[in-house]
Amino acid sequence: MLQRFLTNYIQRHTHPLNRLLHLLGVPLTFVVTAILVSRQQEPWWWAAASFVGGYVLQFLGHAIEGNDAGEVVLIKRWLGRPYREFAPGKEPAGSNHATDNDRD
Repeated sequence: MLQRFLTNYIQRHTHPLNRLLHLLGVPLTFVVTAILVSRQQEPWWWAAASFVGGYVLQFLGHAIEGNDAGEVVLIKRWLGRPYREFAPGKEPAGSNHATDNDRD
């Protein structure tokens, strides 16, 4: 399961700027937000801004990459909407993801 996750993650994050934005955004979203919430000395909106700001960086990275963020893919799957799991031309070998999901 971990092997599959890491393989998928690497395939969905190939652009260097996307990787950099995730390197900054993921810790900002989860680690910094958790620290701010646990300290309870900072205004609550700092934690909210950290969480939202981290996600904005990650969504920006996926916009640069040319694919949908994982949360967006999940929601679009549930709703039966078209989605782009992998950037154009970056689909895994032997995969039919692009033909099944790119209907825009």
